[in-house]
Amino acid sequence: MPTRAKQKHKAKNPGKTRHGKVQPAKQKQLSPGKWFEKLVAVQARLRAPNGCPWDREQTHQSLRTYLIEEAYEVLEALDSGNDAKFAEEMGDLLLQIVFHSQIASEEGRFTVAEVIREIHDKMIRRHPHVFGETRAKDSAEVLRNWEQIKAEERRSNAGSGAPKAGAEHSKEASLLDGVSRALPATLEGFQLTRKAARIGFDWEDAGGVIEKMQEETEELKTALKTGDQRKIEEELGDLLFAAVNLARFLKTDPEIALKNANAKFSGRFRIMEKMARDTGREFKDLPREEMEAFWNAAKKAEGDSNLRERSGAQTKK
Repeated sequence: MPTRAKQKHKAKNPGKTRHGKVQPAKQKQLSPGKWFEKLVAVQARLRAPNGCPWDREQTHQSLRTYLIEEAYEVLEALDSGNDAKFAEEMGDLLLQIVFHSQIASEEGRFTVAEVIREIHDKMIRRHPHVFGETRAKDSAEVLRNWEQIKAEERRSNAGSGAPKAGAEHSKEASLLDGVSRALPATLEGFQLTRKAARIGFDWEDAGGVIEKMQEETEELKTALKTGDQRKIEEELGDLLFAAVNLARFLKTDPEIALKNANAKFSGRFRIMEKMARDTGREFKDLPREEMEAFWNAAKKAEGDSNLRERSGAQTKK
Protein backbone atom coordinates (compact mmCIF):
# COMPACT_ATOMS: atom_id res chain seq x y z
CA MET A 1 0.00 0.00 0.00
CA PRO A 2 1.17 3.61 -0.43
CA THR A 3 3.62 4.56 2.27
CA ARG A 4 2.01 7.88 3.15
CA ALA A 5 -1.27 6.08 3.91
CA LYS A 6 0.28 3.56 6.28
CA GLN A 7 0.02 3.95 10.00
CA LYS A 8 3.24 4.43 11.93
CA HIS A 9 3.78 2.40 15.08
CA LYS A 10 6.57 2.55 17.62
CA ALA A 11 8.15 -0.73 18.65
CA LYS A 12 7.82 -0.38 22.43
CA ASN A 13 8.67 -3.98 23.19
CA PRO A 14 11.09 -5.97 20.99
CA GLY A 15 9.23 -9.15 21.90
CA LYS A 16 5.91 -7.88 20.60
CA THR A 17 4.43 -7.17 17.20
CA ARG A 18 3.28 -3.68 16.26
CA HIS A 19 -0.19 -4.61 17.50
CA GLY A 20 1.11 -5.62 20.94
CA LYS A 21 0.88 -9.39 20.49
CA VAL A 22 3.77 -11.46 21.77
CA GLN A 23 5.77 -12.97 18.91
CA PRO A 24 6.19 -16.75 19.02
CA ALA A 25 9.73 -17.75 19.99
CA LYS A 26 10.09 -19.61 16.69
CA GLN A 27 9.39 -16.44 14.69
CA LYS A 28 11.87 -14.36 16.67
CA GLN A 29 14.58 -16.92 15.92
CA LEU A 30 14.14 -16.86 12.16
CA SER A 31 17.28 -15.97 10.22
CA PRO A 32 17.48 -12.78 8.10
CA GLY A 33 17.27 -14.99 5.01
CA LYS A 34 14.04 -16.63 6.16
CA TRP A 35 12.48 -13.27 6.99
CA PHE A 36 13.51 -11.98 3.56
CA GLU A 37 11.89 -14.97 1.87
CA LYS A 38 8.71 -14.31 3.84
CA LEU A 39 8.74 -10.64 2.74
CA VAL A 40 9.23 -11.62 -0.91
CA ALA A 41 6.31 -14.07 -0.58
CA VAL A 42 4.10 -11.37 0.93
CA GLN A 43 4.79 -8.98 -1.94
CA ALA A 44 4.18 -11.73 -4.51
CA ARG A 45 0.85 -12.46 -2.81
CA LEU A 46 -0.12 -8.77 -2.91
CA ARG A 47 0.63 -8.67 -6.66
CA ALA A 48 -1.23 -11.92 -7.38
CA PRO A 49 -4.56 -11.89 -9.30
CA ASN A 50 -6.53 -12.07 -6.04
CA GLY A 51 -4.16 -9.77 -4.17
CA CYS A 52 -4.29 -6.06 -3.36
CA PRO A 53 -5.79 -3.84 -6.11
CA TRP A 54 -3.41 -0.96 -5.30
CA ASP A 55 -0.28 -3.13 -5.37
CA ARG A 56 -1.38 -4.75 -8.63
CA GLU A 57 -1.77 -1.33 -10.31
CA GLN A 58 1.77 -0.16 -9.54
CA THR A 59 4.57 0.11 -12.09
CA HIS A 60 8.25 1.04 -11.85
CA GLN A 61 7.27 4.58 -12.86
CA SER A 62 4.47 4.97 -10.33
CA LEU A 63 6.73 3.77 -7.49
CA ARG A 64 9.54 6.24 -8.16
CA THR A 65 8.17 8.84 -5.73
CA TYR A 66 7.87 6.29 -2.93
CA LEU A 67 11.44 5.12 -3.42
CA ILE A 68 12.73 8.67 -2.96
CA GLU A 69 10.37 9.38 -0.05
CA GLU A 70 11.43 6.25 1.81
CA ALA A 71 15.12 7.08 1.41
CA TYR A 72 14.55 10.51 2.97
CA GLU A 73 12.43 9.01 5.76
CA VAL A 74 15.33 6.67 6.58
CA LEU A 75 17.62 9.70 6.91
CA GLU A 76 15.09 11.48 9.13
CA ALA A 77 14.77 8.42 11.36
CA LEU A 78 18.56 8.08 11.54
CA ASP A 79 18.82 11.65 12.81
CA SER A 80 16.02 11.11 15.35
CA GLY A 81 18.08 8.67 17.42
CA ASN A 82 15.04 6.37 17.64
CA ASP A 83 16.35 2.91 16.72
CA ALA A 84 12.87 1.38 16.44
CA LYS A 85 11.90 4.10 13.96
CA PHE A 86 15.21 3.70 12.11
CA ALA A 87 14.67 -0.05 11.74
CA GLU A 88 11.07 0.47 10.60
CA GLU A 89 11.99 3.00 7.91
CA MET A 90 14.83 0.82 6.60
CA GLY A 91 12.26 -1.96 6.29
CA ASP A 92 10.05 0.36 4.23
CA LEU A 93 13.00 1.13 1.96
CA LEU A 94 13.79 -2.57 1.61
CA LEU A 95 10.19 -3.17 0.58
CA GLN A 96 10.69 -0.85 -2.40
CA ILE A 97 13.54 -3.07 -3.65
CA VAL A 98 11.37 -6.16 -3.24
CA PHE A 99 8.43 -4.42 -4.95
CA HIS A 100 10.45 -3.39 -8.03
CA SER A 101 12.03 -6.85 -8.22
CA GLN A 102 8.61 -8.52 -8.10
CA ILE A 103 7.36 -6.39 -10.99
CA ALA A 104 10.48 -7.24 -13.02
CA SER A 105 10.09 -10.93 -12.18
CA GLU A 106 6.50 -10.95 -13.43
CA GLU A 107 7.73 -9.50 -16.72
CA GLY A 108 10.45 -12.16 -17.00
CA ARG A 109 13.32 -9.64 -16.78
CA PHE A 110 15.08 -10.47 -13.49
CA THR A 111 14.34 -11.72 -9.99
CA VAL A 112 15.17 -10.46 -6.52
CA ALA A 113 17.69 -13.32 -6.26
CA GLU A 114 19.58 -11.81 -9.21
CA VAL A 115 19.52 -8.40 -7.53
CA ILE A 116 21.13 -9.87 -4.42
CA ARG A 117 23.61 -11.92 -6.43
CA GLU A 118 24.71 -8.85 -8.39
CA ILE A 119 25.50 -6.78 -5.30
CA HIS A 120 27.08 -9.79 -3.54
CA ASP A 121 29.46 -10.43 -6.45
CA LYS A 122 30.16 -6.71 -6.90
CA MET A 123 31.17 -6.26 -3.24
CA ILE A 124 33.61 -9.16 -3.45
CA ARG A 125 34.97 -8.00 -6.81
CA ARG A 126 35.52 -4.43 -5.59
CA HIS A 127 37.22 -5.43 -2.34
CA PRO A 128 40.26 -7.39 -3.59
CA HIS A 129 42.19 -6.14 -0.54
CA VAL A 130 39.79 -8.22 1.61
CA PHE A 131 38.81 -11.15 -0.62
CA GLY A 132 41.88 -11.29 -2.86
CA GLU A 133 45.63 -10.75 -2.92
CA THR A 134 45.61 -6.95 -3.33
CA ARG A 135 46.57 -4.80 -0.35
CA ALA A 136 45.39 -1.27 0.47
CA LYS A 137 47.25 0.81 3.05
CA ASP A 138 44.40 3.24 3.75
CA SER A 139 40.85 4.22 2.76
CA ALA A 140 42.12 6.65 0.10
CA GLU A 141 43.83 3.78 -1.70
CA VAL A 142 40.68 1.68 -1.32
CA LEU A 143 38.68 4.40 -3.10
CA ARG A 144 41.26 4.72 -5.90
CA ASN A 145 41.18 0.96 -6.43
CA TRP A 146 37.38 1.04 -6.35
CA GLU A 147 37.25 3.61 -9.15
CA GLN A 148 39.79 1.66 -11.20
CA ILE A 149 37.79 -1.55 -10.83
CA LYS A 150 34.59 0.28 -11.80
CA ALA A 151 36.31 1.65 -14.93
CA GLU A 152 37.47 -1.85 -15.86
CA GLU A 153 33.93 -3.16 -15.36
CA ARG A 154 32.54 -0.48 -17.67
CA ARG A 155 35.07 -1.32 -20.36
CA SER A 156 34.28 -5.00 -19.99
CA ASN A 157 30.52 -4.39 -20.20
CA ALA A 158 30.95 -2.20 -23.28
CA GLY A 159 33.11 -4.85 -24.94
CA SER A 160 30.66 -7.65 -24.19
CA GLY A 161 27.76 -5.61 -25.53
CA ALA A 162 25.98 -5.71 -22.18
CA PRO A 163 23.93 -2.50 -22.17
CA LYS A 164 23.50 -0.45 -19.05
CA ALA A 165 20.37 1.64 -18.50
CA GLY A 166 20.85 5.10 -19.94
CA ALA A 167 24.38 4.39 -21.16
CA GLU A 168 25.62 6.19 -24.23
CA HIS A 169 28.15 3.79 -25.70
CA SER A 170 29.08 6.19 -28.48
CA LYS A 171 30.91 8.32 -25.91
CA GLU A 172 34.42 7.62 -24.68
CA ALA A 173 34.65 6.13 -21.17
CA SER A 174 35.05 8.69 -18.43
CA LEU A 175 35.90 8.60 -14.74
CA LEU A 176 32.62 10.43 -14.22
CA ASP A 177 30.59 7.60 -15.74
CA GLY A 178 28.18 6.15 -13.23
CA VAL A 179 27.02 9.46 -11.77
CA SER A 180 23.29 9.39 -12.41
CA ARG A 181 21.63 12.45 -13.94
CA ALA A 182 18.50 11.44 -12.02
CA LEU A 183 20.12 12.47 -8.73
CA PRO A 184 19.08 15.72 -7.06
CA ALA A 185 21.38 18.47 -8.36
CA THR A 186 23.30 18.84 -5.10
CA LEU A 187 24.01 15.12 -4.88
CA GLU A 188 24.98 14.95 -8.55
CA GLY A 189 27.50 17.79 -8.05
CA PHE A 190 28.74 16.12 -4.88
CA GLN A 191 29.34 12.83 -6.70
CA LEU A 192 31.01 14.48 -9.71
CA THR A 193 33.50 16.45 -7.61
CA ARG A 194 34.14 13.47 -5.35
CA LYS A 195 35.05 11.27 -8.31
CA ALA A 196 37.37 13.97 -9.66
CA ALA A 197 38.98 14.42 -6.25
CA ARG A 198 39.78 10.70 -6.00
CA ILE A 199 42.35 11.04 -8.79
CA GLY A 200 43.83 14.21 -7.32
CA PHE A 201 41.81 16.88 -9.16
CA ASP A 202 40.94 18.87 -6.07
CA TRP A 203 41.65 22.04 -4.12
CA GLU A 204 44.61 22.29 -1.77
CA ASP A 205 42.43 23.60 1.05
CA ALA A 206 38.97 24.95 1.80
CA GLY A 207 40.23 28.50 1.36
CA GLY A 208 40.65 27.92 -2.37
CA VAL A 209 37.03 26.82 -2.72
CA ILE A 210 35.82 29.81 -0.69
CA GLU A 211 37.80 32.13 -2.99
CA LYS A 212 36.13 30.40 -5.94
CA MET A 213 32.73 31.08 -4.39
CA GLN A 214 33.66 34.75 -3.98
CA GLU A 215 34.76 34.85 -7.62
CA GLU A 216 31.48 33.28 -8.74
CA THR A 217 29.56 35.76 -6.57
CA GLU A 218 31.22 38.68 -8.35
CA GLU A 219 30.43 37.13 -11.74
CA LEU A 220 26.81 36.75 -10.67
CA LYS A 221 26.70 40.43 -9.67
CA THR A 222 28.03 41.35 -13.12
CA ALA A 223 25.39 39.16 -14.79
CA LEU A 224 22.66 40.82 -12.72
CA LYS A 225 23.65 44.20 -14.14
CA THR A 226 23.15 42.92 -17.69
CA GLY A 227 19.66 41.61 -16.98
CA ASP A 228 20.43 38.56 -19.16
CA GLN A 229 18.38 35.82 -17.47
CA ARG A 230 20.28 32.97 -19.11
CA LYS A 231 23.60 34.40 -17.96
CA ILE A 232 22.21 34.96 -14.46
CA GLU A 233 21.08 31.33 -14.30
CA GLU A 234 24.48 30.14 -15.52
CA GLU A 235 26.42 32.18 -12.95
CA LEU A 236 24.05 31.20 -10.15
CA GLY A 237 24.58 27.57 -11.12
CA ASP A 238 28.35 28.07 -10.96
CA LEU A 239 28.00 29.56 -7.46
CA LEU A 240 25.82 26.69 -6.26
CA PHE A 241 28.23 24.17 -7.77
CA ALA A 242 31.12 25.81 -5.90
CA ALA A 243 29.09 25.64 -2.67
CA VAL A 244 28.45 21.93 -3.23
CA ASN A 245 32.17 21.43 -3.89
CA LEU A 246 32.98 23.20 -0.61
CA ALA A 247 30.55 20.91 1.25
CA ARG A 248 32.24 17.86 -0.25
CA PHE A 249 35.69 19.23 0.62
CA LEU A 250 34.54 19.76 4.21
CA LYS A 251 33.24 16.16 4.31
CA THR A 252 29.64 17.35 4.62
CA ASP A 253 26.75 16.05 2.52
CA PRO A 254 25.30 19.18 0.84
CA GLU A 255 21.82 17.70 0.61
CA ILE A 256 21.70 17.01 4.35
CA ALA A 257 23.28 20.39 5.14
CA LEU A 258 20.63 22.14 3.06
CA LYS A 259 17.88 20.03 4.62
CA ASN A 260 19.07 21.16 8.06
CA ALA A 261 19.15 24.78 6.90
CA ASN A 262 15.60 24.37 5.55
CA ALA A 263 14.45 22.99 8.91
CA LYS A 264 16.14 25.87 10.72
CA PHE A 265 14.42 28.46 8.52
CA SER A 266 11.07 26.72 8.91
CA GLY A 267 11.43 26.63 12.69
CA ARG A 268 12.33 30.32 12.93
CA PHE A 269 9.53 31.34 10.56
CA ARG A 270 6.96 29.49 12.67
CA ILE A 271 8.28 31.22 15.79
CA MET A 272 7.83 34.59 14.07
CA GLU A 273 4.28 33.70 13.10
CA LYS A 274 3.49 32.81 16.70
CA MET A 275 5.08 36.04 17.96
CA ALA A 276 2.89 38.03 15.59
CA ARG A 277 -0.26 36.18 16.67
CA ASP A 278 0.63 36.81 20.31
CA THR A 279 0.34 40.52 19.49
CA GLY A 280 -3.02 39.99 17.80
CA ARG A 281 -1.70 40.29 14.24
CA GLU A 282 -0.76 38.08 11.31
CA PHE A 283 2.91 37.95 10.34
CA LYS A 284 2.08 38.58 6.68
CA ASP A 285 0.56 41.95 7.61
CA LEU A 286 3.66 43.29 9.40
CA PRO A 287 5.91 45.94 7.82
CA ARG A 288 9.31 44.70 6.62
CA GLU A 289 11.19 46.40 9.50
CA GLU A 290 9.09 44.58 12.10
CA MET A 291 9.51 41.29 10.28
CA GLU A 292 13.30 41.74 10.57
CA ALA A 293 12.95 42.48 14.29
CA PHE A 294 10.88 39.31 14.76
CA TRP A 295 13.48 37.33 12.81
CA ASN A 296 16.22 38.48 15.19
CA ALA A 297 13.99 37.67 18.17
CA ALA A 298 13.29 34.20 16.74
CA LYS A 299 17.03 33.58 16.30
CA LYS A 300 17.63 34.60 19.92
CA ALA A 301 14.79 32.38 21.15
CA GLU A 302 16.21 29.48 19.15
CA GLY A 303 19.69 30.09 20.59
CA ASP A 304 18.34 30.24 24.15
CA SER A 305 16.46 26.97 23.58
CA ASN A 306 19.58 25.24 22.25
CA LEU A 307 21.59 26.51 25.22
CA ARG A 308 19.02 25.12 27.66
CA GLU A 309 19.10 21.75 25.88
CA ARG A 310 22.90 21.59 26.05
CA SER A 311 22.89 22.60 29.72
CA GLY A 312 20.29 19.96 30.47
CA ALA A 313 22.33 17.29 28.71
CA GLN A 314 25.44 18.25 30.66
CA THR A 315 23.49 18.14 33.93
CA LYS A 316 22.25 14.64 33.20
CA LYS A 317 25.81 13.48 32.62
